[in-house]
Amino acid sequence: METKENLTAERSLEIIRESIERSQRTITRNSSWSLVWWGSCVVFFAFLIAYLWKQHGGPAWNALWAVMWIVGYLGERVIGRHREPVPTTFVGRTISQVWGTFGAFMGVMGFVLGLYGCGLLPAISLKPGIHEGYAYINITSIISLCFGIASTIMGSVIRNRIVQVCGFIAGLGGFFLALHYPWAEQLYVMAAVAVVGLIIPGLVIYYQNK
Repeated sequence: METKENLTAERSLEIIRESIERSQRTITRNSSWSLVWWGSCVVFFAFLIAYLWKQHGGPAWNALWAVMWIVGYLGERVIGRHREPVPTTFVGRTISQVWGTFGAFMGVMGFVLGLYGCGLLPAISLKPGIHEGYAYINITSIISLCFGIASTIMGSVIRNRIVQVCGFIAGLGGFFLALHYPWAEQLYVMAAVAVVGLIIPGLVIYYQNK
């Protein structure tokens, strides 16, 4: 009786393990075009906003990032119709939570900083006695670093080394590069982060599973 129970427990664990591994493989295959799509959206809008910023009115054009999220979401819905179906598992939920958290943090931060930039909120000043003036926040560096963390976690969850390495390089590389470029030039860094962290791993995954 005890032997049968042990075999049943071992078989249950094996089924769970196989289910997780199958889910990881399916999600990896399904993610290829999503990575390429979102990366392409970021690159296109980064160059578009950089051009409009330089030629027609300054940083107010950053509001177009909100349009990018809408375009990206609609494209993701189209891509989702052609994906291989996968049951809801811990792996899928974890990835959704990681990117959902990233999107929520970046969206709220961008909205609040946009209000500061438009003068709708009082400027953030540093404490007297430390340094007179205004605090400077390099949002491109912050976004790049948070993106790299989210991408690296995703790669760890689905056990894909390409996604891990590209996310690590894009996150840290974008963080430090953005510190060396002013204003509109940082948008080119954002485009590079998207290429390294999204488009390249997406294409590699696609051709690996072709």
